[in-house]
Amino acid sequence: MSHSATAEIHSLPRLRGFALISVMIALMLTLFLEALDQTIVGTAMPRIIAELHGLDRYSWVVTAYILASMTMIPIVGKLSDQFGRKWFLLIGTTLFLLGSMLAGASQSMNQLILFRAVQGLGSGIGMALIGTIMADLFPPEQRAKWSGLFGLVYGVSNLFGPTIGGWFAEHGPLLGNLITDATRWRWVFYINLPIGLIAVASLLIFLPANLSVRTSGWNGWQSLRSIDFLGALLCAAATICLMLGLTWGGEQASAWVSPQVLSILAASILLFVLFISTERKAHEPILPLDLFRDPIFSTSALLSLLQNMVLLGLALYLPLFFQGVLAVSPTNAGLVMTPFSVSMVIGAILSTQMIGKLNRYRIVGIIAALLMSIGVFLITFMNPATGVALAIAILILTGIGIGPFFSLPMLVVQNALPAERLGIGTAGLRYLGQLGASLGIAIVGTVVSSSTSGDLMSHLPTTVVSKAALSSALQHGFIVVLVFSIIALIATFFLKDTTLKQEQRTVASENVVPTPEEALI
Repeated sequence: MSHSATAEIHSLPRLRGFALISVMIALMLTLFLEALDQTIVGTAMPRIIAELHGLDRYSWVVTAYILASMTMIPIVGKLSDQFGRKWFLLIGTTLFLLGSMLAGASQSMNQLILFRAVQGLGSGIGMALIGTIMADLFPPEQRAKWSGLFGLVYGVSNLFGPTIGGWFAEHGPLLGNLITDATRWRWVFYINLPIGLIAVASLLIFLPANLSVRTSGWNGWQSLRSIDFLGALLCAAATICLMLGLTWGGEQASAWVSPQVLSILAASILLFVLFISTERKAHEPILPLDLFRDPIFSTSALLSLLQNMVLLGLALYLPLFFQGVLAVSPTNAGLVMTPFSVSMVIGAILSTQMIGKLNRYRIVGIIAALLMSIGVFLITFMNPATGVALAIAILILTGIGIGPFFSLPMLVVQNALPAERLGIGTAGLRYLGQLGASLGIAIVGTVVSSSTSGDLMSHLPTTVVSKAALSSALQHGFIVVLVFSIIALIATFFLKDTTLKQEQRTVASENVVPTPEEALI
């Protein structure tokens, strides 16, 4: 770390008391809304389609959101290292709320898709910065104790999002004439506004603008010239092409050889090559390539990628197994999946507490990956004869193993990187995590669809033979997920327990940061 950066760390403010609590609540509310929006919309979509029509553009309501958020993550992560984080986060949260308001007021499917993209832009900024700001707030020895709260937020949003979306879509009028039968689905988006405004106000008042180390100050035109606009453009274009190719290719196995998919994947590869070439020459690259030469970052990035490949590979096809193979009703299938979500939250919280007490990452990562791999291994043996109770027990074991990887890679990277690289390091992990989710869906979906014959995937099976056929196809997909899990297990052995930096320890001693218990007093 440079002398100037070290000096700047010593001059950074440290929050405590009411200000710290207010900022943490605002960050968690912002994260909750952005995570909730990825799950709440799905169950309300049938009602939305009934009013706005456009069934042929159904998937674009989700795709537009994901594409927009992914393009922003690495770009904003880097810019926040250069110019600070507060105003980027406020702009992102405001953009998310604006998109929510416009999405709720949509009069056509095209409008809804456009405004969901606006939401996604704001969400991507939040995804890049919330975890980074948490690292700015606390020194390394305190981060693990607090990061469990963010795992809890993700778990709660995944647990209640579909239920809330369905409740708004199916129950009304509510609150007198405020939520009518005609407008109730719109509150899936409007619900973000009152909660989000509280978060914006808290961040505006209590979050210091100089909380993080900046690699450059704002000097007008000179600062604009230092921004890697070409790298940002190439990164965004390459990401969009890759995501579209994965989305279209994953729809069915034969789509991978279609001219449309092959062309857009080829364009993605070309754009990434140009992006890498540009980043090698850029003065302030959007994604510094030397990050990947750091074994700590590269291992953590691989774990972030693989965890989401495992999670989405399971989350997409386990409900199909319960409904199509075990003949569980859609409502009960959701209830069966609930312990899986809860166990991930428990795993995330337990792991952060262990890391905080042991000050060791590697052993926690190995145990978590081992539990995850054992759970997925058992899932590959589930068949029509498997009891629901046994299936739930297997999911709980798997969820406890998956949960720690919501925060562990981020904690490892934030402890290893210098303060002036926290933004791009954290954002890089978030970006690869989102990419892993798309890769998991595409790869597992392709394996499952290629293992089926006839119209097996067009409707739920009703005969013993068709249930067995579907079970066999899903087992092939779960075997692929097992491969992802085993690679993650191997990767955890390459994690390195790094010692805390002396500069950051000094800050902690000179500007006393409260423990979670002290901060609540």
